[in-house]
Amino acid sequence: MAEPWVNSAQRIGVDLHLELSGPGSRRAVLTQALREAVRDGRLAAGTRLPPYRSLAADLGLARNTVADAYAELVAEGWLTARQGSGTRVAERVRPRADRVPARAPDRRRAPVHRLGQGQPDAGSFPRTAWLASARRALTAAPDDAFGPGDPQGRIELRRALADYLARARGVRADPERIVVCSGFAHALRLLFGGAGGSGGAGAVLRGPLAVEAYGLPFHRSLLAAAGVATRPLPIDGHGALTSGLTGMRGVRAALLTPAHQFPTGGPLHRERRSAAVDWARASGGVVLEDDYDGEFRYDRQPVGALQGLDPERVAYLGSVSKSLSPALRLGWMVLPAHLVAPVLAVKGEREAWASVLDQLTLADFLESGGYDRHVRRMRQQYRRRRDQLLSALAEHAPHVTVSGVAAGLHAVLRLPPGTEAGTLKAAARLGIAVDGLAPYRHPDAPPEPTADGLVVGYATPSSAAYAAALDALCRALPPAMA
Repeated sequence: MAEPWVNSAQRIGVDLHLELSGPGSRRAVLTQALREAVRDGRLAAGTRLPPYRSLAADLGLARNTVADAYAELVAEGWLTARQGSGTRVAERVRPRADRVPARAPDRRRAPVHRLGQGQPDAGSFPRTAWLASARRALTAAPDDAFGPGDPQGRIELRRALADYLARARGVRADPERIVVCSGFAHALRLLFGGAGGSGGAGAVLRGPLAVEAYGLPFHRSLLAAAGVATRPLPIDGHGALTSGLTGMRGVRAALLTPAHQFPTGGPLHRERRSAAVDWARASGGVVLEDDYDGEFRYDRQPVGALQGLDPERVAYLGSVSKSLSPALRLGWMVLPAHLVAPVLAVKGEREAWASVLDQLTLADFLESGGYDRHVRRMRQQYRRRRDQLLSALAEHAPHVTVSGVAAGLHAVLRLPPGTEAGTLKAAARLGIAVDGLAPYRHPDAPPEPTADGLVVGYATPSSAAYAAALDALCRALPPAMA
C-alpha cells in the first residue's frame, strides 16, 4: 500500500503529506506515518489534523481505521482531542533531536549600535503612504500587468521616473531611454556581465573601467568577478581628478559619483564634470553616473545630474535603496540611445528581477507626490542627525575632523595616522558596528599617509537609539595626539 499524497485542503484548509508504506495493517501503517510526521517536526505542536472522515476519504481507508489510529495516538500522548477544536498535535511533543541539528552558539557579541553606511532608517519607511499607492496601483492596473513583465520596465513607472528625474535631478530623460532594474549592482551586472554573467562577447561594456580611488568594495568585487579590471582615479576635496582619464590607455568607461563622492564626500567640481564629458566625447566612451543619494543635501544647493551635460555620453544610474528601502529592489538606468537595445538583449525577454507590482506602486508614489513628501521629511530628519553627530564630536572629540557632511547619509571621520584598526577594535568592544575607511580604498591607489578614518552612517539607527550610539562612538575614538 502506497498512498503518499493526502489533500484535505477543501475541508480544513491544509494539505497533509504522509508516506503510507511498509508492513502491517492499514491502521498500523497510518499510525506509524502520523507518529513519524510528529516526531520529525513536519507536524508541529498545535497543528490541527483533518477530521477522520476527510482523511479516510482522501486515503481510501475505512473511517474506523483512521478513527482508531487517532484514538491510539491520543492515548499515547502524541495527539489531543477536544470537542469543538478537533484533533491536534499535543503541545508537549517536540521534534526528535537527531532530525533537528542544534545551531552552534555564536560567541561573538551582537552589535548594539549600528552605524554602518548604506541604509536608511528602516523604521521611517512610509508604510501608510506606500500601502495607499499599492491599493491605487492594483485597482488601476490593466490585465497585462499580471502577465510576464516587460524587461524594459512598466511604462507607467518609466514615465513617472522621466518626469521626476527631470524635475528633481536635472536628468534629460525619455521613457524610451529608461530601463528598470533591481538596483545599482544589477545595473553593473547588466552592463558588464554579459548574457552569461561573466563578461566577454555578450557584455554591453568592456573593461578596463576607470573608478574613483575610493568606492564600494562590493562593486569592485562584482566587476572583478565579471573579468573587468578597474583603474583608480585620484580624488581630493573636489572629487575625482577626471583630467587623468585622457592618460588611461584602453579605458572606454568611467564610474563616478558626481553629486556626492562615495564615501569621502563632496560634489565633483564643475571643471572636472566638464572634463569627464569632454573625455567621453573625444574617446567615444561613456560615463556611468552613480547618483546613490542625490536627493539628500543640507548645506548647499542641489547638484544636478552630470547626465544633463550630455545624455548620449552619460548613463545615469539610480535606485530607491537610500531614499526608501533596499528591500524594494528597484532601480533604473537612463541610457544613451545606443545602449538601450544591447542592455535589453542582455536582460532577456521577460522581467526576472523587479516586481511589476512594486513598479506600479512606485509609479503611483511618484505621481501622487508621496515620494517628494517622504524625501523632504527624511531630509529634515537626517539633517538633525547629522547636526547631532557634529555637535557630539565638537564636544567630546574636537580633534577629529569630519568630511562629506554637506549631503548624504554618512560622514567620514578622519583619525590620527595609524589609529584606524585600534579604533575599530574599541568600537567592537562597545558593541558598535561601523566601517573603517581603508576597505573603501582601491588596492591600486597610491598610498596616503593620512588615510585613517571611519565611515559613519547616521541614517541607520532608529531615532530612539541614536543618542546612545553617538555616546558610544565618542568613547571609542582615540584621544588627541600630543
